Amino acid sequence: MPSGDIYNHETVQLDGETFSDCEFRDCRLVYAGGEPPQFRGCSFVGCDWKYDEAAARTLAHLKLVWSVGGKSSVQALIKDITVSR
Repeated sequence: MPSGDIYNHETVQLDGETFSDCEFRDCRLVYAGGEPPQFRGCSFVGCDWKYDEAAARTLAHLKLVWSVGGKSSVQALIKDITVSR
């Protein structure tokens, strides 16, 4: 479990990782659809979020659902994501 690390201009694989008090600067953060990462007290500056493998297939599926008339279902999912907890 990385703690207090600084990542600068790096590609960081996120699946299954837990990051505490880390700083990410101008990084490519890659999630492939495995165990979701956990971030505790981390900061992100100028990072690019990339989705590979299963995560990319899920996004492609949501685009398809949107395009065939499921816009309201995708919007409901986005609303659920953005609701504060």
